[in-house]
Amino acid sequence: MTFLLICAILIGVALPVQSGLNAQLRIGVGHPMLAAFISFAVGTVALLGLNLIMRVPLPSSDAVGRMPWTYWIGGLLGAAYIYLAVILAPRLGAATLVAAIVAGQMVASLVLDHFGLVGYPQQPVTSVRFLGALLVMGGVVLIQRR
Repeated sequence: MTFLLICAILIGVALPVQSGLNAQLRIGVGHPMLAAFISFAVGTVALLGLNLIMRVPLPSSDAVGRMPWTYWIGGLLGAAYIYLAVILAPRLGAATLVAAIVAGQMVASLVLDHFGLVGYPQQPVTSVRFLGALLVMGGVVLIQRR
């Protein structure tokens, strides 16, 4: 569990760095949509390379055909995240951007857990978990004050 938490923290460290680099890319290429596209393209090439190196087998066409269309929305959400982070990072700053993102993630996560949606095990919202989410949202308010 400790290793998994460390991995999650490292991903958290990467997010504001990614947003800042993508915002700089926007300046270099002149448009946030192009910067988001380039970021996704670089990530796609990296993942393609890893899949080839690891020899990950492709799923059968039957397996792909049986999947609900909603499974494909994750890529759209990722693209929306990258695009909006490119726009918001220079306006909000790293701390406010990440705090707001984490607050949104916390609220959505409580709902997803409570109802056991999109594959998460059902975990009811308790008063302690709700308080934790409120504290995160309070952190957004405190962090964005200058």
